Amino acid sequence: MPHSVLCCPILDGNSTAFCCVLKIETRFCRAIYLTTGIWFYWSIVLLSLFGILTAYTSLLLVLGFLLVWEGNKLYLHWCHKILVLLVTAVAVALLWVLCKLWKDKWLILGLSLKVFAPYWHLACITLMIIFSWPVSYYLVQLEGEGMSCWPDPCLTPSALALAHILHSAKQNLALQMVVGLPFIIVLLFLYVIPLGIHSPCIQDKEKLGPKPTFFGHRGAPMFGPENTMMSFEKAVEHGAHGLESDVHISYDSVPFLMHDHNLKRTTNIEEVLPSAALNRSEFFTWDFLSSLNAGRWFLKVIEPWNKPFYRMEPLSEADNEKARSQTIAKLRDLLDLAQKEKKYVIFDLVAPPPKHPHRNTYVRLVVRVILDSKIEPHLIFWLPGFDRDYVRLMAPGFQQVGRLYSLDKLSKENIRIVNVDYKELFYDGLRVYKEANITINLYIVNKPWLFSLAWCSRIHSVTTDNIKLLSEIDHPYFFMTPRYYMFIWLLIDGISAILIFSIFYFHWWKGKQRDQEYISTNIRKDTQSRGPQERKIRETLSTQPLNRVSESPWTPKALYPGLASSTSHHSSAFRLTVPPKKNKAKKQLFKQNIKPVTPAKDNIKPPEPKKQLFEPTKTPVSCATRRSTLQTALPVLKVHECKIPTNMALHPKTNPTEAPIVQSSSQESFVTADTSFRMSWMKN
Repeated sequence: MPHSVLCCPILDGNSTAFCCVLKIETRFCRAIYLTTGIWFYWSIVLLSLFGILTAYTSLLLVLGFLLVWEGNKLYLHWCHKILVLLVTAVAVALLWVLCKLWKDKWLILGLSLKVFAPYWHLACITLMIIFSWPVSYYLVQLEGEGMSCWPDPCLTPSALALAHILHSAKQNLALQMVVGLPFIIVLLFLYVIPLGIHSPCIQDKEKLGPKPTFFGHRGAPMFGPENTMMSFEKAVEHGAHGLESDVHISYDSVPFLMHDHNLKRTTNIEEVLPSAALNRSEFFTWDFLSSLNAGRWFLKVIEPWNKPFYRMEPLSEADNEKARSQTIAKLRDLLDLAQKEKKYVIFDLVAPPPKHPHRNTYVRLVVRVILDSKIEPHLIFWLPGFDRDYVRLMAPGFQQVGRLYSLDKLSKENIRIVNVDYKELFYDGLRVYKEANITINLYIVNKPWLFSLAWCSRIHSVTTDNIKLLSEIDHPYFFMTPRYYMFIWLLIDGISAILIFSIFYFHWWKGKQRDQEYISTNIRKDTQSRGPQERKIRETLSTQPLNRVSESPWTPKALYPGLASSTSHHSSAFRLTVPPKKNKAKKQLFKQNIKPVTPAKDNIKPPEPKKQLFEPTKTPVSCATRRSTLQTALPVLKVHECKIPTNMALHPKTNPTEAPIVQSSSQESFVTADTSFRMSWMKN
């Protein structure tokens, strides 16, 4: 059979790319051990260090992206620059190595998706429900961002709310789209992705094929040393349908069972002949090969890396004794066991190296040995492709087995069985072979999920190391009918949609409550700040008399600017004055001390009657009218200033003329207006 990753002692045949990393790690540790004598997983330290550096570098890149997004300039230290470049280069190099050397390992990921896709879908929906909480919270925070940054207390609550909405919409709309739109797109994609899932494990029960049979890979290597008679007997004991092995030709023409090209791993040749430990096994005679022990290496469990399988069950004491005495087996011994137990035999025939006596005749030698064993010909699955015409001629009863050949080649050589790697299931599930009624055997299948995939794909047989575990499986794992899967799909999608909508609505409601509370707080603060001013204005208007609304341009103050005003001054917002009452003594004193201003004869104009701003009324005034009068009329009142014509000249020799005095009827009007205004204000 093709060489698998079983060369690594702690790994099984179904190793993934991660297991291959462990394989390299084990070989690296073994090399250090042979040099220093100290066993330690040094690669774990290196991987941990590189993982920490990768995480730190990723954090730097994310922070740098956010800073650039905000429009800030980056100031990166030179050591950070070197670190980012170094880690990026190493990561790209390792990724290239993975893609180049382990290209077939990516097929394992594709096969796992075929089995676990429905469950990955459910897991992704669950993650989206979990992620909806921070996403919705962040989107609502973006919507309400900037509410607390409005410093203008003069804005009304409605203007504040409107400005807040406009500000948030302009500043955060792009960021909301960046966060929210991908979330919605991914969620919708997950909702409809089951339409594109075509898993072999989703089918009707009537279409499910029979359980695949087993070929014991090198026997049962988890219960006995591989390619020994104990291993093959254990495979028969656990119900193997056939036995698989690898055949080499000794220097003296004896076919024997061995997987590796040398004897170092599975024999004690390092104790017997250390200098020949790495030589090809075909250059040894059968007498020397039969003297080597092929079982003690299997029992070395002191060091973890010596175990042939990572999860190998401990053997009983009797099995330990039997394994300790095992030797290299001949092909004839395997054929006798297969004939006795009526088991099929399939093997890889390794071509001898150059300068070997059977370099070109090894196929004919093996055919002669098989025919001499008297085994039933149909029990032989002939896999080697070299000199197949001779085999078909000498042993027509052998079942010819091909590899990944085309249908034309299989038909031409009359091959009805193929032995292919399980990764080939990724390509249409080998549908071409199944449609042509070709029997398919997969190697090497050790995991239950992979065996379930082969079962659901109607594969006929598999080659496995873990024959006991797979033989206990009575029904394929992860199997479900299309109707059941559709029910689960719609149920999960519906529940997730309700939960995600509820989470978004909850955060939106909480954000709305916060905004309303913020607006109410601002209104309360604005009211508290404006309250003392309004109370001060009300107290001033209620305590100080409102005697006049305006001042006539013909008062003594206007006509005689040098005269000290005898009127009352108020510090309120509205300056109201009352003309002094007639006093004869003061009037005489006024006439004696002040020289009158006499205008020119041509420019003297009689005073025009001034329309009163407030007329006395006794009709009832409503509260709304009084309030509107207070808020609109009063603040715009202005005192009329005296305007004297520019061509007016003073004539000191002219007889003084008394300043016109407002009649008593006008005074009564002003007092009446004053009284009615004060009564209206006090009622308010």
